This record gives sequence, structure tokens and C-alpha cells, in this order.
Amino acid sequence: MKLFISLFFLAFTALGCQAQNNWTHQTDVLIVGGGASGTAAAVQASRLGVDVIIAEPTTWLGGMLTAAGVAAVDGNHKMPSGIFGEFREALYRHYGGPSKVATGWVSNTLFEPHVGDSILKAMVNAEKGINVLYLHQFKRAIMDGDRIIGAEFEDASGKIVRIGAKIVIEGTEYGDLIASAGATYDTGMETFAETGEPGAPEEKVDFVQDLTYVAILKDYGKGQDKTIPKPEPYNTEAFDCMCAQVCAVKTEGLIDCQQMLNYGKLPNNKYMINWPNKGNDYYLDILEMSPAEREEALKAVKNHTLAWIYFLQTRGNFKHIGLATDEFGTDDHLALIPYIRESRRIQGKIRLQLQDILDPYANAQRPYYQFGIAVGDYPVDHHRKVNPVPRQIEFPPIPSYNVPYGVMIPNSIKGLIVAEKSISVTNVVNGTTRLQPVVLGLGQAAGAAAALSIKNSVELSELPIRLLQQTLIDASVWIMPYFDVKPNEPEFGAIMRVGAAGLMRGEGRPVAWANETLFKPDSIASIKDFLFFLNAMGVESDLDTRQNLSYERVIRELENLTGENISRTQPNESLLTRRQLAVLIDLIIKPFNRNVLSMWD
Repeated sequence: MKLFISLFFLAFTALGCQAQNNWTHQTDVLIVGGGASGTAAAVQASRLGVDVIIAEPTTWLGGMLTAAGVAAVDGNHKMPSGIFGEFREALYRHYGGPSKVATGWVSNTLFEPHVGDSILKAMVNAEKGINVLYLHQFKRAIMDGDRIIGAEFEDASGKIVRIGAKIVIEGTEYGDLIASAGATYDTGMETFAETGEPGAPEEKVDFVQDLTYVAILKDYGKGQDKTIPKPEPYNTEAFDCMCAQVCAVKTEGLIDCQQMLNYGKLPNNKYMINWPNKGNDYYLDILEMSPAEREEALKAVKNHTLAWIYFLQTRGNFKHIGLATDEFGTDDHLALIPYIRESRRIQGKIRLQLQDILDPYANAQRPYYQFGIAVGDYPVDHHRKVNPVPRQIEFPPIPSYNVPYGVMIPNSIKGLIVAEKSISVTNVVNGTTRLQPVVLGLGQAAGAAAALSIKNSVELSELPIRLLQQTLIDASVWIMPYFDVKPNEPEFGAIMRVGAAGLMRGEGRPVAWANETLFKPDSIASIKDFLFFLNAMGVESDLDTRQNLSYERVIRELENLTGENISRTQPNESLLTRRQLAVLIDLIIKPFNRNVLSMWD
């Protein structure tokens, strides 16, 4: 296998030399789309010493996080993992601390989109190996059999640009690269017969989630009139009763209009308009449209948002609240791109289903949590209120969870890593993996995997999962969703490793909009904890569960297990915390040096 893989990389180099006159650029890693995941992938790959090109169709970085205007972070407030944590810290520094970005009630972290873009650009510019090609529209994948070797773009002048790469990362908003590459993918909702998921329909439903064209409004002060021209067409029925003051029929149970605006209140008296209830969500399935068809179809989506604003200004008497003209730099002052909640989803080596995150430990045949590379804590949240069918669906509450590496690796295409919202998950699970912190985490993992694949001359599907996970742990990434263990704690790596190896477990629980999995590191370790570890190692023991777990007993059992003498560093009868037990297990057993179950079988 090693010989075959090395020959592949030699063959790629030879191919590149033969075709070098056809390539406009060549690089180690090509990222198609500088969205949230694409930007994170570039930063992480560059930090691992490979050259990266991002080809981005707009002039911004960050995708839904910035260019789409969704500048209110959903989830992971207690798990600011990796590059997401770096981004959030930069926001804190810019605005003056956490309280300065906790301005709206939908999120703990809200910011002006242009500030987010500038931070991401600064992060990219700080890395020597990244070249960003803005205003490059993706045209097609360049294939050599079942291997992707590059992609073709059109730049702002209309020139065709061909970029060759050893690894290509899918970071588009729609999953356009995977479609062009010929990868198998899904759209719409899987049936209950296919997945057995709670909430899945009995029959195939092709409808996707609603999308939104976000606007950023600004309070210009009482007495100012910022009323926009009346959009055409203009249908007031779509917005009746979106808040109490604009509802002639009833007000009971309706939110106050100012409180509605405060939902997405940003710093500097601005408001993110991404309102789902009689708001500016819009149903439009544009995944399989051409770029020109999308541009035409999206005019109606923009008009819908403008009509919502006009309705608020005229019927709600909010004339002083107008479009912010200092955000996106677009002619209509709307976001650069629409907020796409659901894109094409590859059929990958692993498909993550709702059951896998409801209880990751329940199915011993699918221990996908052991291959985690990103974490999330947001509920399954679908926007389907405008969607013709089905209407809003109630999904069961979930704990926090992790996402396995295999969701990013296509079944049918070599040399391709899939990130953003096109990973191999069901339609139901997409309702939580689509959120910004998870997507940033997926991008960081994609960048690490690409770099490690190149540096170790190994196919992406053969990349040792423990090598990838340790690389991410070293980058302050949670690979297990234990929010009560932080990367700045010296035991963080040990706890991540024993958790991912299935030697100690956390306890998951749904908690409103910030679900949790607790490791309880400072609670006293029990005999049951140690028996679980021994069982996971295939060892039977007669430990009495009614006794306390002493340090001496742990050391003796570990000596019996390993056949080695272990030096004592604590009083024999002292009790261990779960944190200390994890460190001992990690130190003596070295779980990341052990064979791991196949990720794909």
C-alpha cells in the first residue's frame, strides 16, 4: 500500500510537469471557495507547511459567516474549538471583550460582517503559504480518471484560470465542485425506511431548507427617514403579524417589533435581518441551477428581504431603521451572497445519521465518535416554514456531539476532501452540522488532513485517524465534545485521547440551545469507571463496585494489564479524580499508539 501511494504522488508530479503549460497555477492544496470552512482549511494547512490557493468568487472571506451576513454565531459558545476560538478572540479584542459582542439575544457572539471579513483576511495574511484569488468563479473540476487533479475558474476579466493541485478541498456554498467531479451525492430528505431517523418522512421529499438573503440594518436615530423605495412586487400578507405592532388581528403571543430586531442586534447600533417568523426566509431550490439561473432566481429572494424592510419601516413606523451602507459594498446594500442552509451532500465513507448523535455509544457497530474531528452543540434546527412541504418538523433533543472524519471523504473520488455543508450527513443531521462553528471545525480538519496526506504520501482514505486527531488536539481542537475540559488545561490531550479511544466516556444531555457532554474531570473516579476501561481493553476483573477506587488498585491493575512495573507517585490509598485516571490510562496504555477499528467498515 505504501509503495502504491508513493507511486501516486510521483505520478501526480510527473503529470503536473507534462501538463505545466496548461496550468495557470500549481499548488499543494487547492480550496474551491473561501467560505468559513475554506478559510479555516487554508490557515490550518499552511500552518502544517504546505502551499495553498483559495479560489473565491467574491471579494470576501468567510462565506455564510461574513459575506452572507449571518454574523451571529450559533452554538459552541462553551467549546470555542481551534480556529473558531481564534476568530472569537479576535472579535473580543476588536470590540473590547465578550460583553461587547453579546448584543443580541440569538447568540453570545454577534459582530459586523465586514469586521469578520477583515479578521479572517488578517489570519490568512499571517500565513506565508496562502495565495487567495478573489473574483474567481468556479467552472469545472479537472479529473484524471477518478482522481481530481485541479479545477478551472473564470477570473474577473473573463480569463480562464486552471489550477493544479495534489489535494482539492470542496468549500463551495452549493456543493458545485462535487457535482462537477462526478461524486455521488444526495439532496432533499431521506425516508424513514432509509435511515430510521425520528422525523424522517415516510416518502421521499425533494424539498430543501429555506434560504435567506440577509440584510444589515442600522439605527440612524429618531427623526431620520431611511425608508427604501417600495419594492415590486410587494405582498404585505407575507409579513402580517411578524411582530406585535404590525398585526391588526391579534397581538397575544407575538413578539414586540423592537425585541424582534434585537434578536440579531450587532455592535454599533446595527441589526442582522435573518428572521424566520413571517420574516425574510424564502423557499427556492437552486442547487442544480446554473450560475446564471441562480442569479436570476435570487432576484426574487432579494426583493423579498427588501419588501420585509419596507413593511417594517412603513407599517411598523421604523423609518429611522435603514439599510447599513457601510457593510457589504454592494449596490443594493444586501449581503454579497445568500445564506444557503442546505447544499448537495456527498455519499461518503461514513454517513452521519441522527441516531449517531442522539447516543454515540449505543451502536457498537457504528462507533463513529471514535473518529471525531470537529464538535457541535446546537440542536437540529431546520428552516421550513416557507417550504411547501413538509412544514416545520419537530426533532428530538440531542446532546453535544462530534463529527467523524469519514463524512469528508467521498466514496467515488480520490484526492478530494469535502467540507462546508456538503459533508456526508443526512438531511436531518445537516440541521446542526451546518452551523458556523462546526463548519469552521470541519474546514480546519480538512486542511490538516490535506497537509498530512501530502507530507506523508498517503491517500486521504488511508490517513491514520490518530495522526489527524493528535494534530488537531495540538491545535486546541476538541475532538470529543467535553465542554468541561479546556485546551489550556494540561490534561486536555489525555482526556481527548481516552475519550476517542472509547476507554472513558462522557455523559451527554440536551440543554436548550447549548447542549452538553460532561466528562466531569474533577469528580472522584469510581470502580465502575475503571471496570469500563478494563472491559474496553478486553479484561475481566473481580473489582468490587462497592469499594472506592484507590490509586494503588489502579496501578496494580495497570501493571497486570501491561506486564510492566509502574513507579508510584501518590499515596496508595488516595482517591483519583476522573482527570487523574484519564492521565494515568493515557500515560500507561498510550491509546493513540494502538490499532483502531477500521473507519469505513
